[in-house]
Amino acid sequence: MPEIPEIRAHAERLETLAAGEVLKRVEPLSFTALKTASPSPDDAVGWPLRSVGQRAKFLLLRFAPPASDPAADGLTFVVHLMQGGRLRVLEPGAKRPRRPRDGLARFEFESGVGLMLTEPGTQKRGGVWVLAGDPTADGLVAGRAPESADTASIAAANPLAGLGPEATDIDAAAMAELMAAHPSRLHNFLRDQRAISGLGRRLANEICHRAKLSPFAPTGRMDSDGVEAVVAAIGAVVDESLAAERQLPQMSRSAERPSAVHSRTGEQCPVCGDVVRAVEYRDYSVNYCAGCQTSGRILADNTTSKFLR
Repeated sequence: MPEIPEIRAHAERLETLAAGEVLKRVEPLSFTALKTASPSPDDAVGWPLRSVGQRAKFLLLRFAPPASDPAADGLTFVVHLMQGGRLRVLEPGAKRPRRPRDGLARFEFESGVGLMLTEPGTQKRGGVWVLAGDPTADGLVAGRAPESADTASIAAANPLAGLGPEATDIDAAAMAELMAAHPSRLHNFLRDQRAISGLGRRLANEICHRAKLSPFAPTGRMDSDGVEAVVAAIGAVVDESLAAERQLPQMSRSAERPSAVHSRTGEQCPVCGDVVRAVEYRDYSVNYCAGCQTSGRILADNTTSKFLR
């Protein structure tokens, strides 16, 4: 699944190509594509695309009302790509995707430029939420709903409401508080969008390796050196991935993304030369280097492995 670097770089590409374009039509192509009933996506027709942003693993397409209607609120289309989805640019006159059944929604602009949300497969879990105003504000602090709010209903209407703070925005002091509040294995903590948001399996593997910490290290007992190492590793790994992603004309495939250990089981660690190992779960693998991260100890390859520091 695309993570902060891929989503952020793609938002930058889309803004360069489409900012200022006036929306002509929004067409849901799948009954699962549109996740909200109100506001209607048609309310943004005739409005210019003001900006394209990113929050965690979501794209934010912000449309501004025309100058003739200054009292109207803007609308934000919140787009989630899920595992293999893409928001593809369709140039004027360009052919439609070869597999139209993969299409979830299409945005058409008056200039002829378009955006097509696609997702291969049959599950079609990606989608679009249409929200009034700025969904990252409106009483939310650091993307989280107030404690007094009905968080389940808020999250259904605004998928950003239940997110933890952006992983790249957290300093060591805040990270220590979050780890204490969400005690778990480090790898699980990094992927928990309610604790910190925007990271997935690849970056969790890379951050643990860069920080020289076991993926099973317990966050509830993390010392200050470990916390600082995690914060530094998040910054370094995201920056490197973002720099690589910005060199590409479109969003990378997972195999193209830089990694030292992720998906490199059996290969040599580029830091210490030890073999990259994996703890296998039913749906994914946790990659690590015993030489760099666990003082040479091999993690048991099952879900009952004990924590290792």
